[in-house]
Amino acid sequence: MKHDSDVIIAGGGLNGPALALALASAGLSVTLIDAAPARQRATDTFDGRAYALAIASQKLLAAIGVWGALADQAQPMMEVKAMDGHAGEGPAPFFLHFDSRELDQSPVGYMLEDRFLYRAFLDAMEASDKITLRHQTQVVGQEVQPGGVVVTLSDGTSLSAKLLVGADGRRSGVAERAGITREGWGYGQTALVAAIDHEKSHDGIAYQFFMPSGPLAILPLKGNRSSIVWSETDENAKTISALNDEDFLAVLRPRFGDFLGPIKLAGPRFSYPLNLTLAKAYSAPRVALVGDAAHGVHPIAGQGLNLGLRDVAALAEVVVEAMRRGEDIGAQDVLERYQGWRRFDSTSLALGMDTVNKLFSNENPVLKAGRDLGMGLVQAIPGLRRGFMRQAAGLSGPLPRLLQGRAL
Repeated sequence: MKHDSDVIIAGGGLNGPALALALASAGLSVTLIDAAPARQRATDTFDGRAYALAIASQKLLAAIGVWGALADQAQPMMEVKAMDGHAGEGPAPFFLHFDSRELDQSPVGYMLEDRFLYRAFLDAMEASDKITLRHQTQVVGQEVQPGGVVVTLSDGTSLSAKLLVGADGRRSGVAERAGITREGWGYGQTALVAAIDHEKSHDGIAYQFFMPSGPLAILPLKGNRSSIVWSETDENAKTISALNDEDFLAVLRPRFGDFLGPIKLAGPRFSYPLNLTLAKAYSAPRVALVGDAAHGVHPIAGQGLNLGLRDVAALAEVVVEAMRRGEDIGAQDVLERYQGWRRFDSTSLALGMDTVNKLFSNENPVLKAGRDLGMGLVQAIPGLRRGFMRQAAGLSGPLPRLLQGRAL
């Protein structure tokens, strides 16, 4: 069967481009299908969207050749402090403190704006002779045939490849058409996302305030700015989202506190409902899933993109090694290696974040005493604390080469 490319990737968010560049770096031809217009997100306008990158994710970006264009825009996170919080009371004493000086490398991670990351991906893909970009179209049909898979696009054209990768989000059409079902539940919470200007320096410290209605993350950006991810009950979030900017800030300020001085909005506000959704399989005949198509998680630890990039690193390594051994890269036994590598790890982490959110998003005195004791033990035992730090940094477990900063 003659193919238009080795791999077709449905989804042009961030995981799809990262996978395209990883595969192309090893000589595979890739077609990436993106529903959005070209360069829609690669603008000079700051819109407040940003990501917390674990150290392992930064190493992957370096290995696929895009970190050089990003390093100057990335804000290092030198410390992470977690504490209880109540509106009007300001931050309580922290019960968990991660300091980059405790790791064998620094910092503990980076904050990076969406516009810079997407632009770096797009520039690198456009410069590659192994990647074909199809913008403003999407995969609407797929059919497995002997030796490959044929996809139908919304513009009426058809393409064939040895492997189809679903990087098309929590409602993945690729997964649904492949017969992969999902399980999960809603949290009754909505995330309110915005960027904040503040008077004082954040000193590269990330904060997580555990409020009764949901966590508030304050994440450092370049300059005296921070990104907030504020989880509220659906009812409260609906009311807060309807407020004008000044009234929004009036509700935020008692929760945010004054430790960074006066605050104001630095861009538009976003909101999205929070839920957990897990694919029951990460592969099917000629199909593999990465990122939110495989696992949509709570943003409590900022691990969503990092989990997706772990998928990217593992799938790229499995596929490239299969190609070099002369195997069919879309064969089921090849894809099962990827699923075996990633499914337990990502599901365990997703359920762990689910448990943390349930433990902290309440005022039950018994749960509060238990969680504070547990966090106190983690803080008090250096080896345990460093283990948590290495897990959060993506440095634990059997790491694919890309997460070690090594090329494929």
